[in-house]
Amino acid sequence: MPGYISKETIDAVKNKTDIVSVVNEYTRLERRGSDWWGCCPFHNEKSPSFHVEPDKCFYYCFGCHASGDVITFVMEMEKISYPEAVLQLAKKAGIEVKYKDGAVHSEDFKKNEELDQILDLYERTASLFHYFLLETEQGKRALEYVTKRGLTLETIKKFKLGYAPADRKWLKAFLLKKNFSNEFLNKSGLFSQKYPDYSFFSDRLMFPIFNRKDQVVAFGGRVLPPASEDQRKYLNSGDMLQFKKRETLFGFNFAKKSIRENKKIIFCEGNMDVIAYHQCGLDFAVATLGTAMTEEHVNMIRGFADTVLLSFDSDSAGQKATVKAILLCRKAGLQVKVIVLSGGKDPAEIMLKFGAEVLKKNVDDARLDSAFLLSKLAKDYPVETADGKTKAALEFFPYIDSLQSDIQKESCLEQLVQAFNLNPEAVRRDFNNREQARERVGSSQSTVKQPVREVKLNSELRVLLAVIADLSQFAKVRNEISVNDFDDSAAKSIFIALEECFRADDLTFVSVLNHCNDKELQQLITKVIEAKEFSKNENQIVQDGIRLIKRKKLEKQREKLMNRIRQLKPATVQEQQLMQELLAEKMNIDRKLNSTM
Repeated sequence: MPGYISKETIDAVKNKTDIVSVVNEYTRLERRGSDWWGCCPFHNEKSPSFHVEPDKCFYYCFGCHASGDVITFVMEMEKISYPEAVLQLAKKAGIEVKYKDGAVHSEDFKKNEELDQILDLYERTASLFHYFLLETEQGKRALEYVTKRGLTLETIKKFKLGYAPADRKWLKAFLLKKNFSNEFLNKSGLFSQKYPDYSFFSDRLMFPIFNRKDQVVAFGGRVLPPASEDQRKYLNSGDMLQFKKRETLFGFNFAKKSIRENKKIIFCEGNMDVIAYHQCGLDFAVATLGTAMTEEHVNMIRGFADTVLLSFDSDSAGQKATVKAILLCRKAGLQVKVIVLSGGKDPAEIMLKFGAEVLKKNVDDARLDSAFLLSKLAKDYPVETADGKTKAALEFFPYIDSLQSDIQKESCLEQLVQAFNLNPEAVRRDFNNREQARERVGSSQSTVKQPVREVKLNSELRVLLAVIADLSQFAKVRNEISVNDFDDSAAKSIFIALEECFRADDLTFVSVLNHCNDKELQQLITKVIEAKEFSKNENQIVQDGIRLIKRKKLEKQREKLMNRIRQLKPATVQEQQLMQELLAEKMNIDRKLNSTM
């Protein structure tokens, strides 16, 4: 029977632990007299009602009535048992843990001991990777890559970037010599499940992922150029005892102090984006880890920040992620702005080309989420028509629903009226009866506007259906072509579904189907896959399809270029120089076209 932690130990933990410093890791507290106040980390609120009394080691929320001592707080926030919380706090305070009846172990102790071993392993491995990057010939290519991307040595050391050696057997052999057991290493998440002697990460730039306590709990690995077609650009550790993707943010440990001081946070898509922002002095940036933003992520930052700035990609998948994140943050009572990057495809490129000031200006010029959404709707729908205005308004209503204040809702309804020149009374009627309005529009679409269509196979659809037959090929496809390279609308929809699933680390057949909103497309995908049309030659179909799509793209570029050349009548030196540049560009396209034959 497991031993029980003694009352002496529990009392020591309560008396020697600073409850204010513990709570401050989860929400921002401000002193008022001898007590501390902040927004409650257990429920959504904007006005601080969470009260901490350090003398009594006690907290109480006047809103949701959550209460308890420092042990209870850690239990609720970390979702762990009472003994685990005591062990965690005792270790932090340097308190010796004693057990009743002379017992020295318990199940909770064993679990805590295993967690300590895992954290020790990951810290050592991060140090190894860091050494390989900075001090070895093997890591030179990775070091040159990050240096060319504009990262300074100070930044590299701050984030403890590393390099995983190409020899996939080296790490296991090295760690065995350091007295780690083979059984322990096999379940550590550092090695392949299928081939336990092989490292999960090899020949990659490594990003240690820290928890809020600055402990390494996982890794992200980026493939180095030139990469083979079948390599995934990014890999993240899987969920384990010490790491949950849905509850972890890259860079949060470095950013939380600045987030608390600035009361705002930048959400990015990638690790390099976060690092670029930090190097430019915008050190309140974080990123999700291969997943879309979750409620757990929002709960992590809600007690620290009032405003969320979203810095996602401008492609279709990035735009969808932005809209979802806006609604999630607004429902949590947070203000939201959207950063529109200018001058580069991502923060790292802007930093490299133009420096920190341009990136800071992009952040300063971030658009209000309502303005961003209205602008997006104006592009997505023909708002010069009554039908387009109706659809745009209905899509804007969920945003208004997510707002916490009636004044905010009224203001946004007015913005909608002004943006699309609508009748205010009609807008309010439709908003107040929005479910019926959606049904009316849906009914008219199904009976009149959108007759059932049969999706027909073409070369673009064939390549993506072949990818669905073998989803491991999508990493290669997305490195070669993008959604904008497709002409067929159905093919675009499938590519976006594949991209969304890939970014969410949920690339399965069922998930792709669920992300395709078009029923005819779903039927086509199911029918073709069940018929096993691509069961034998999907690899060749994908290769041929990529080549064909790239060729069509080049042909379009060549045609545009030829039109410019035909229209140009070089009379000045500058025009003659431009003609030379255009002809050189044409020759380059011609070479690429020949290579796709």
